[in-house]
Amino acid sequence: MESNFSEAEYLKLVQDIFRRFPSVQKDGFTAGAYKPGLQRMLSFDQALGSPSRAFRSVHIAGTNGKGSVANMLASACTGCSLKTGLFTSPHILDFRERMRIGGAMIPKEYVFSFLSQWMNWIIAHDLSFFEITTGLAFKWFADEKVDLAVIETGLGGRLDSTNILERPSLTVITSIGLDHCDLLGDTRAKIAAEKAGIFKLGVPAVVGESDPETEVVFDEKAWMFCPLTYADHVRPALWHRHAAILREMDLQARVQEKNLRTVLCALDILKQQPGLQALGNEAAVEEGIIHTARDMDFHGRWERLSAQPYVIADIGHNAQALEHNFAQLQELLKEGQFSSLIIVYGVMADKDLDAILPLMPVDATYIFTAPDTPRALREEVILERFKAFRETREQPVRAYAFTAVRQAVQMAVNLSKTLSEQLSRSASAEKPAPPLIYIGGSTFVVAEALPLFRT
Repeated sequence: MESNFSEAEYLKLVQDIFRRFPSVQKDGFTAGAYKPGLQRMLSFDQALGSPSRAFRSVHIAGTNGKGSVANMLASACTGCSLKTGLFTSPHILDFRERMRIGGAMIPKEYVFSFLSQWMNWIIAHDLSFFEITTGLAFKWFADEKVDLAVIETGLGGRLDSTNILERPSLTVITSIGLDHCDLLGDTRAKIAAEKAGIFKLGVPAVVGESDPETEVVFDEKAWMFCPLTYADHVRPALWHRHAAILREMDLQARVQEKNLRTVLCALDILKQQPGLQALGNEAAVEEGIIHTARDMDFHGRWERLSAQPYVIADIGHNAQALEHNFAQLQELLKEGQFSSLIIVYGVMADKDLDAILPLMPVDATYIFTAPDTPRALREEVILERFKAFRETREQPVRAYAFTAVRQAVQMAVNLSKTLSEQLSRSASAEKPAPPLIYIGGSTFVVAEALPLFRT
């Protein structure tokens, strides 16, 4: 390691990386933040000694669910005593969250040494932030001699930096939805074709969800190319336990049932491969999946931040993800688990708010906000468009706007407390159901809210 490492020098170097190299997470798809194509990444990998060829991998793409599937799969493999790397994006609090082995983040000393050694090369070859982190992760996994690395694509698949993986053990596509249409295509079929770019000759592939529009694309891409399995067409070996696993899982979004099936299907294929027979330990697999959030330190997926007041946070940000989330919120109200719903919501300016507005629960109080990033749609703009949408449909408008996420969350907590007190005064001897606060719409909103609930 670099002899001049210190916490201060590490922070200075990392801040310099964020300043010099725009990231899609921070800066959106501005010039330099998103650089499709593989040549720069191939050159970087070669300069690093071709670490992409030094470890076995599972390569995962998809519009929604790929983060959960990647973490569940990595947790199951770790639980089976395989030294398992995990590369995901975006991060929430610390960019080292993107790179883990066995749930532990990459050491700061390694990051410092790597960046110090390769900074001049990185600048000279004009790499993107994502290419830098991909090279960092791959080199670390190779140096640590992981048994398996679970690699999540950043965007799309065909032109994604991670697609330099020449022969993964398995490729997985979770779901296909309309997101990043300006970059990946304006139909689900076109987006499916981009995601299917991770398929490799002779490498088994799993697709989590089948439907007529995308199935024809996947079948064509895989025909005489790679063995293809649709997870929703098969019954994985552990599926008889799925209800019990879902009840105990610390990832409690109801959409996790689809993700669980995809993971179990993937494990059935992997455990047949040499060196991965340990994945046949069903008890260890089950335990690993159940404790994914805990063991992988995985945040922002239907995560309970507080019990009093009851607060759920989720980073789902496109219409496909939010449709599931908002439906689950409404089901919880109908079931009587909660008395009312308060939604703290912010969105990036490049998201399709027009497609999201019709999905928002009618009987909820909204507190709109804008996280501290230039990508955010201003809270007053969201409020204005929300009011216009509701008024044309003669739906109730109970909404506020606060510039800072901290203010918005505090407003939600105060409102929850007031509603709880009113219910307690008017209720009978039976304890009334509490209000539910949901925080979401953007990774950035959740990232700013998380520390507010940590003691």
